[in-house]
Amino acid sequence: MRNRLIKNKKKSFVSLIFSPIIFSLIGLFFIFEASAVKSFREFGDGLYYFKLQLIWFGLGLLIMFFLANFDYRNLYYLSFFFMIGTIFLLFLVLIPNIGHQVGGARRWLDLGFFNIQPTELAKFSTIVYLASWFSNKERKRFFSFLILLSLLVFLIILQPDMGTTIIIFLLSVTIYFLAGNELYYLLLLLPISFLGFFLLIKIAPYRFNRILAFLNPQLDPYGISYHLNQILISLSNGRLLGTGFGGSRQKYLFLPEAHTDSIFAIIAEEIGFIGSSFLLFFFLYFFFQIYQIFEKAPDRLAKLLSGGVFLFFNLQVLINLGGVVNLFPLTGVPLPFISYGGSNLLVSFALIGILINIAKKERLAIN
Repeated sequence: MRNRLIKNKKKSFVSLIFSPIIFSLIGLFFIFEASAVKSFREFGDGLYYFKLQLIWFGLGLLIMFFLANFDYRNLYYLSFFFMIGTIFLLFLVLIPNIGHQVGGARRWLDLGFFNIQPTELAKFSTIVYLASWFSNKERKRFFSFLILLSLLVFLIILQPDMGTTIIIFLLSVTIYFLAGNELYYLLLLLPISFLGFFLLIKIAPYRFNRILAFLNPQLDPYGISYHLNQILISLSNGRLLGTGFGGSRQKYLFLPEAHTDSIFAIIAEEIGFIGSSFLLFFFLYFFFQIYQIFEKAPDRLAKLLSGGVFLFFNLQVLINLGGVVNLFPLTGVPLPFISYGGSNLLVSFALIGILINIAKKERLAIN
């Protein structure tokens, strides 16, 4: 029985390493497909976005293997510096001529040879810092927690980035819940958060327009509903079996953000409902792998870290795919490992590296 348990642990450990690599290879293929025309038009190189993502993929692997061999318990001592650094970068990105503005949003720091997105780093820092903070039994910290959460949400909303705001909020509240803190205080957040999100929608016309497009995609098909309608056209073109690799028509500059937030629409168009279903089942298996680590975590810090990582990937996939199939308004949240974007890819691989290290400690505990 004990040998079988060790064997199952080893199998789960190996598959956890290869799952994100397989996702990333799928992403690289479809990033090349979806971005070739845009890359050539903007940079005279049809492989521009593909080559950048390939570099990020290589760096992501290095970070994953480093953190897989870096004792996760040492993150406790580094978590404060991660959070302070993240808050500094979130301030920095808001400064004109420093923060790089694209499409009305100031979310990137242009470092010349590459851009970084501080909001992606905020997801990592939130998981690591709150897991470290709540790993001890300190009490009466709700208002300190609320001040930190409010600061992060405020800085991210100013960019603006509604999708990341929702993820940071839910990550924070869930880790607070998993830590077994004063849970009745969370009830105070419900009316405050609903009121806050309602006001954010009311004061920003583009957010309100996204809600209108979500409720009625035919309201303004060449205006506020254009992006969503092009996604729905991609999905309908795919039908059951898809148009085949390279057969997408929407990637020819009809679908905005085809290689980033909307990449699943191109995937569904080319491999159809059946192929897309296989990809979704692969994600579910990936979530199950993370849940197994969470369930058997060797200590409180590992429990909170793995719980935060589990929620991070679930939220990213749920919000991205929910927006693509019009279950939720579009928010600009990327699909983990598959959408183009270096910051999100590096953070995703970093979190997998932490999980691998936790899984290694679980194996040592069994031995």
